[in-house]
Amino acid sequence: MSTITIIGGHGKVAMLAAPLLNNAGHTVRSVIRKEEQSSEIEAANATPVVADVENLDTDAIAEVLAGSDAVVWSAGAGGSGEDHTWAMDRDAAIRVMDAAQKSGIRRFVMVSYFNSRLVDGEVPGVEKGDGMYAYYNAKSQADEHLRTKTDLDWTVLGPSVLTLELATQKVTVDSAGETRDLDVPSTSRDNVAHVIAAAIAEPASFGKTLNFHDGDTPIAEAVAQGV
Repeated sequence: MSTITIIGGHGKVAMLAAPLLNNAGHTVRSVIRKEEQSSEIEAANATPVVADVENLDTDAIAEVLAGSDAVVWSAGAGGSGEDHTWAMDRDAAIRVMDAAQKSGIRRFVMVSYFNSRLVDGEVPGVEKGDGMYAYYNAKSQADEHLRTKTDLDWTVLGPSVLTLELATQKVTVDSAGETRDLDVPSTSRDNVAHVIAAAIAEPASFGKTLNFHDGDTPIAEAVAQGV
């Protein structure tokens, strides 16, 4: 099995994903910013790694990732201002991708948002001044870098609006790149964690963007189909 490093290890989705990955036989390393979060990480069957990737360069991040077979990006600025959003959701994410490549890591799973995409360098339908402009564009630019500027075995996960409901372990995956309104059913964070666990070692998901929401197809089947 693999050694998997989760960036944003103390986030809600990451805390749900870590024990699932551990139960599947993987060794899980969770990157956190605060030492005091370590006990919660250990309780989730992961090894805490204290590092602030927002303030590390690519070489330093490569050291953090050393020994990993796969990286899961589940971090985010969390609505803490536009500057922080660009710095974390785009710039730090791109440095982690580049550090993974530098370290010889092949597998990279990006937790993004439903229908993340760019048209002529912008997210369609989101104007400057919109409260979500920085978030959508930062995430979409990072995703575009992963898709077009790396040779990683990547998967972009695009869940719809997140809830705290328990996992149904069933989702609906929409065709990647399809132009749709974001008015779709919600997705439980628990289901997102299960999708991460299913996708991490599923070659059928490599090089694909999986836009999904709570639905009717068992997660392993949905991820393997990839459509």
